[in-house]
Amino acid sequence: MRTLRHAAVPKRVLLYRLGSLGDTVVALPAFHLAARAFSGAERRLLTSVPPNAKAPSASVILDGTGLIHGFFRYNYGTRSPGELLRLWWQLLRWRPDVLVYMSGRSSTADARRNALFFRLCGIRRLIGVPLTDDMQQCRREPIEIGATGYHRGPTFEHESSRLVRNLAELGPGNLNDPSSWDLRLSPAERERANAALTPLAGTPFIAVSFGTKNQSNDWQPENWHALLARVAQLYPSLGLVLCGAAVETETSEDAAVVWRRHSDRPAVNLCGALSPRESAAVFARAQVFLGHDSGPVHLAAAVRTPCVAVYGSRNFAGIWFPYGKGHRVLYHHVDCEGCRLQTCIAEKKKCVLSITVDEVLSHLVQVLPKHSSSEIEAI
Repeated sequence: MRTLRHAAVPKRVLLYRLGSLGDTVVALPAFHLAARAFSGAERRLLTSVPPNAKAPSASVILDGTGLIHGFFRYNYGTRSPGELLRLWWQLLRWRPDVLVYMSGRSSTADARRNALFFRLCGIRRLIGVPLTDDMQQCRREPIEIGATGYHRGPTFEHESSRLVRNLAELGPGNLNDPSSWDLRLSPAERERANAALTPLAGTPFIAVSFGTKNQSNDWQPENWHALLARVAQLYPSLGLVLCGAAVETETSEDAAVVWRRHSDRPAVNLCGALSPRESAAVFARAQVFLGHDSGPVHLAAAVRTPCVAVYGSRNFAGIWFPYGKGHRVLYHHVDCEGCRLQTCIAEKKKCVLSITVDEVLSHLVQVLPKHSSSEIEAI
């Protein structure tokens, strides 16, 4: 009898979540839930290889946190028999006892096919496989504004909520508990962030990231430049910090030049200089975060920094908004919303490009603390 009870305790748990930075951060509550449920097991993540240099891998966020102990990777969407056979053999040799399915919505047919693959890998217990439309889709339901940002209008369940709902058999996952979003930043990561902020000499600052791997989300440099020029004038006591991937260094430096024309306060370009986790430590010290619908906005929300975010409508409202109270999301409802296009040509990005600089500024001034009486009067 003791042997049977011992055998029932999972020793190896495989988690399945594809995607890069943003996909990983919004799944933090689910990762924490699985870590609590299987605290004594070795937990490894099966994830996808990043599609480009703007998309950091899941390991960049999770490595060293204790939430995950190792990784398996494959090319998303592969139909290569050789690659699938190698993956099957890797998983079969590791012999996971349990699968925790945390992948994004696709179709029930995909979920059934994936479940069959995992069973062929010898995994007997599968948790959270979305075999129904309800498990696949984020529910259309009224959500408190504090849970989804400032946006008003038809709103859908957050992706983080859908994941936790599908894993209900593991226990409750409270998305409003800050511990559910804990990145477990190390002292070294915080020290690295502090060192990078030395040029500011203690000046309070706005954090900005222009990065987005989807053309359909891009608000365009000219809009960001116009916004930053006005913010620099309205808030003369604030500095600017720009974060992102190395490939975004030049674009961000152009924005820093605009800031310096209108402000005596520093503009520090940290693109490529910090890891995403170190950037999160920078965001934690910012007055506000400005950015697109992209991974950095979720990092900022995870460290509880208020966000003002400019969103295209490729996803339905609410699903990928920064989670938590105090955020302002600029999202316009259009007839083609929910298209999920990575590149928008026919409609010329009418959703995101219909958002004006004045709109974004009007929300930003409601989030930013006032730094002097003259700024209050100016606004």
